[in-house]
Amino acid sequence: MTDSVLKLAGVIGAPIAHSRSPRLHRHWLDRYGIDGHYVPLEVRQSDLTEALGMLPRLGFVGLNVTIPHKETVLRLADIVTDRAALIGAANTLIFRKDGKLHADNTDGAGFLASLRQEAPHWVPESGPAAVLGAGGAARAVISALIEAGAPEIRLANRTRTRAEGLRTEFGARITVYDWVQLGPMLEECMTVVNTTALGMTGKPDLRIPFDALSPAALVNDLVYTPLRTHFLTEAAARGCTTVDGLGMLLHQAAPGFERWFGRRPEVDAAARAAALAE
Repeated sequence: MTDSVLKLAGVIGAPIAHSRSPRLHRHWLDRYGIDGHYVPLEVRQSDLTEALGMLPRLGFVGLNVTIPHKETVLRLADIVTDRAALIGAANTLIFRKDGKLHADNTDGAGFLASLRQEAPHWVPESGPAAVLGAGGAARAVISALIEAGAPEIRLANRTRTRAEGLRTEFGARITVYDWVQLGPMLEECMTVVNTTALGMTGKPDLRIPFDALSPAALVNDLVYTPLRTHFLTEAAARGCTTVDGLGMLLHQAAPGFERWFGRRPEVDAAARAAALAE
């Protein structure tokens, strides 16, 4: 790089120790010979505003954002992209040279890119989609599925009122189901996406009956630690095409890396291996 200043970026969340992002960005920095670092930062909600004010002064050029900060950072940003505003959450922050905080959301694009790379025969228009969860990741997935042409999106969350709120925001294409109706909800669905933390290391498994789900359906779990969740194992046993959550992590990360470090990285087998390395 012509710029001799060491650039810093990172990922903020709580918890953050499980994140594979530092391994991924280290791979890209080394691959392209970029003088920079990407670090995990565990930041509590109560410290978020102070941290976002301090990090640019320490040399940070941007951040990825994960649970539980994706919606909060949107309210703290000076500039919000249209897609972040539509989704109602941000996962990518840029600390601009003029001191303003720029918020974007690349989760939806990363979600679609992952499915199209890992399941190239997936046709989102072929039937209803089921989305489990109603947090920031669910917002991105719902927005992406609408853009991709899913004819109906069936949504369930353990707190139904939150799911009802998303139906109000995203419109009539959303149908809300009670959490206890997960089995019947899957009937005729051709896409199923878990956006909850259930199944993540340290969390209870996501267990739902797949009896009504077509073996022709695609099932995606956004959890990537572990890579093969109980949810995906059961879906594969049903005969479904399954996609783990690592691909979305890789694809949503690429635009941020480009903005912070000035190079669009390759999302390939080497990047995936780097993210999985211990």
